[in-house]
This record gives sequence, structure tokens and C-alpha cells, in this order.
Amino acid sequence: MADTTTSARLLSGLLIGAGVAHFVAPRQFDAIVPRALPGSPRTWTRLSGLAEIAVGAAVAHPRTRGTGALAAAGLFTAVFPANVKMAYDWRHRPAPLRAAALARLPLQVPLVVWAARLHKAETSKGR
Repeated sequence: MADTTTSARLLSGLLIGAGVAHFVAPRQFDAIVPRALPGSPRTWTRLSGLAEIAVGAAVAHPRTRGTGALAAAGLFTAVFPANVKMAYDWRHRPAPLRAAALARLPLQVPLVVWAARLHKAETSKGR
């Protein structure tokens, strides 16, 4: 199905691009790592970047696409606390930055839905 392939390519590109950004500009990600997590924020930045790249690669490959899409839904859910921290930390920044940080919160919902629908489409192919 071309629809599913295009969706998978877009989702994969988003994930891999975000994962690479964790290594190219890590400071911005370090800043939103919840302090309740043990260890160094940079370690969490690197681990989450690797996870995004790995999940993006899984979504890209037809044999692992369904599992990768399910992992993407989980990953988008798992990073939500970082977005909450960013929105809180940026509450005193200029209005455009505050708005951007707040906009990230509801954006997670369509990302989770997108990944879940791709998972469902891929797993229903085998029926």
C-alpha cells in the first residue's frame, strides 16, 4: 500500500532527524531531561537520540515496520514528561517561545495516533 509506505517514510524521517539532532545540538535536549531521572542529562539525551534513530530505522524497513511503529508510539509517549518540563521551564520566556513550548504538549497526541495507525495497518496486512 503506497499510503502506508509514504506514511512510514515520513515517520521514519521524523524520528531519525530528531535522533540525529540529539547529537548535533545536545544542549537543548539536555535542558529538558527531567531532573528526577538518575545520571547525567547528556546520557539521557544520547540514549533518547539512539532510541529515535533505531525506532526510525525499524519503521523504515518493511519487515520491522509494524513493531517499529508500535515502538514509536511508546517513544512519543515516553518523551512527554520532557515536553512538560520544557513548557514549565519556559513559562517566563517571551510569548513566541512560550507558545512553541506549550504547542509541543498536544502535538504528542497526533504523533502517537500516527504511529499507532501505522502499526495497525502493518499488522492487519498479514491477516
